[in-house]
Amino acid sequence: MIDTFRGAYAAIAAGLVALPNWLLTALIVGGSLVVAVTFYAVIVQTMRSAFGVRHPNARALLTRSKGPFRLGLIVLALAFSVRVAPINADAAIVFGNILNVAFIALIGWIASTAVEIASQIYVRRFKLDAEDNLLARKHVTQVQILKRAADTLIVIVTVAAALMTFDKVQQYGVSLFASAGVAGLAIGLAARPLLANLIAGVQIATAQPIRLDDVVFLEGEYGTIEEITSTYVVIKLWDWRRMVVPLSYFIEKPFQNWTRETSALIGSVFVYVDYTVPIGPLREKLMEIARASPLWDGRVVELQLSDAKERTIELRALVSARSAPASWDLRCEVREKLIAYLQEEYPDALPRTRQEVIGRRSASLSEPDRPSHVPEARPQSARGIRS
Repeated sequence: MIDTFRGAYAAIAAGLVALPNWLLTALIVGGSLVVAVTFYAVIVQTMRSAFGVRHPNARALLTRSKGPFRLGLIVLALAFSVRVAPINADAAIVFGNILNVAFIALIGWIASTAVEIASQIYVRRFKLDAEDNLLARKHVTQVQILKRAADTLIVIVTVAAALMTFDKVQQYGVSLFASAGVAGLAIGLAARPLLANLIAGVQIATAQPIRLDDVVFLEGEYGTIEEITSTYVVIKLWDWRRMVVPLSYFIEKPFQNWTRETSALIGSVFVYVDYTVPIGPLREKLMEIARASPLWDGRVVELQLSDAKERTIELRALVSARSAPASWDLRCEVREKLIAYLQEEYPDALPRTRQEVIGRRSASLSEPDRPSHVPEARPQSARGIRS
């Protein structure tokens, strides 16, 4: 039996040696790739069967790492083929450069996949759909911004390392960085917005002036933070429009963050009424409206006389709610019901204009020393003075 296998192996080796170099190289490369892909399929199937559905984290790790694992096996197979195949020195150099670039790309891919897996495992502990999601929004925002910054850095380093493997590109890059002339200044000025946004992203991730799902007010618009990328922020406005703002805006310019520490807000409702309004019953009605509303969080309800104008007084109703949308709806509800209460119970307390009219007779009685040469005023018609 052993002699038979040895004879078959010798016959195959003799037949392969007799083949042309290009065909032998193609067979070796193709056979190595087939072995690598088959080995990859066997390992993946074995790991899937071993993990099953009882280990979701392990299955997620396997799913994310399939691409880098496959590429790694292919690179190893090609490196083995280059060493074994009968190719000349020039072809070996070309294949070597290709393998170097593929290996550097593999390292970058592995690093990016590791960052992705680590961020997902970390974020999985927090729930954004919880009622009190302040801590979750804080950590998710940090992870997303830092992950995008890390991905950008990994891509830049990977591309730079791949280009530096070629002698001509390496010399050009060294001379370009060493020149520090007008071209370098122009490139620096052109890249300034990108670098400013990247630095602003790191600052936002650490200081966190904004987080995902924060309610903000800027440029006269009100909305929630929907997405934070490495260079810009997407704000979903109240009417479903999207405002795209560069990251550096939130570092350089003032804005309002209504959910910086907590999502609860105090809303104010202004009502202008006549001086004769009874404030006590109106304050009791406000308490009744707040207690009956499911939007009120039970913390703040108050009616204040905030200003006294020439013809009206200004009443400010304060009510608190759990979130900005609930605060807006509660303010509308309070405003509507207070006005309806005034119209129904105290219609005379609504704003009105007073005008005092003094008749001719009373005016003549109050002016006994009126000169006789002053003509008496005549009534005017809508078209002018009667003749």
